[in-house]
Amino acid sequence: MTRTEYPWLLPSAMADPHDPELPGDPPPEGGGRPKGRRPRRTVRDWVVDTVLFLLAAAVGLLAAESSEQINTSGAVVLFDQLVGAAACCALWLRRRWPVRIAVVLTIAGVFSPVAGGAFLVGLFSVAVHRPFRPAALVGALALVTAFVQPLLRPEPGVGLLTSIIAGIVLVLLAMGWGMLVRSRRQLVVVLRERAHRAEAEAELRAEQAQRLAREAIAREMHDVLAHRLTLLSVHAGALEFRPDAPPAEVARAAGVIRDSAHEALQDLRQIIGVLRTSGEGEGEGDRPQPTLATLDALVAESREAGMKVVLVNRIPEPADVPAATGRTVYRIAQEALTNARKHAPGAEVTVAVRGAPGDGVVVEVDNPAPVGEPGRVPGSGQGLIGLTERATLAGGSLEHGRTGDGGFHVRAWLPWAA
Repeated sequence: MTRTEYPWLLPSAMADPHDPELPGDPPPEGGGRPKGRRPRRTVRDWVVDTVLFLLAAAVGLLAAESSEQINTSGAVVLFDQLVGAAACCALWLRRRWPVRIAVVLTIAGVFSPVAGGAFLVGLFSVAVHRPFRPAALVGALALVTAFVQPLLRPEPGVGLLTSIIAGIVLVLLAMGWGMLVRSRRQLVVVLRERAHRAEAEAELRAEQAQRLAREAIAREMHDVLAHRLTLLSVHAGALEFRPDAPPAEVARAAGVIRDSAHEALQDLRQIIGVLRTSGEGEGEGDRPQPTLATLDALVAESREAGMKVVLVNRIPEPADVPAATGRTVYRIAQEALTNARKHAPGAEVTVAVRGAPGDGVVVEVDNPAPVGEPGRVPGSGQGLIGLTERATLAGGSLEHGRTGDGGFHVRAWLPWAA
């Protein structure tokens, strides 16, 4: 969370964005923040407290002059002055113990009119700093004293009913003003929490988007480069273990290695170009994406590399298949051929594709058990996992596993809208 630029202009209860007092107030009177964590007064708090203290003192002085005029007993006048002074000084503790101070000032106001100003400030404070229930209880006590105070200390020249009505109005004004201030603070805190939550959610969405983008790039790199690099590894291994091979076979293997390296380099440049740009759309220099129509070229390339591949394509017009679906079929067949080349070299691989609009597209790749122990070709082992995720993201499904005769079977279904 970010701090406010001018925290000294805020109340202490709201100055710390990490621990605002509102709307979740601590339990009344002592059950709040741990010791040492009570917020210190800000500059605004000192100004407000000083102004309220002076206002309460001014009201007390006016009441003290009235008390001197209507009371001949010096003891009563002295009592009023001492209680009023103590009430004004108690206001400096109103932020720490608002309910206790308000109750004490309410009782003091019954017996001493000089404490009337401090009494109203105490009511305002409890309405600001405490929830409705304790504030309402203190307000109810204050309304009771509005009836009792004129009976104990009647003011000459003012009727009893007038004094009671005036007391009730003052109590309601003080409580209402405090509740209004509290409501505004609650609104500010809620809006601030929503803003912080929105920022956190935006950061989380950005992180998720980056993670998904990295996963997509990694999956694309695996799908594109694994096929080329497997060709390189297989033919380089053949040249290594058969140095006495006929020159024509050596030349053919070297040609496949050269072509595969060139294609891998071009694919790598394309992916790096996507990383350097925004990744939206294809630029003028981007290579065309594979589709179902280019599946024949993939099979031909595998055959040139020495694989035995049988393609059974029962879709009359491959160009009619949606580009995204065709690209997924191509990647599944590419990864399956790569795995067959790694784990079943020399075995005949069958690639079958069928489908129709509304029924979806089914691609199946089968290879029998390898003859002998296949050479170990390095790999990440995540190809089939990536294919399953790719098919799921496309709205389809993918199944794979060994057959009863030791071969391997891959079957994927992808949607094709009518």
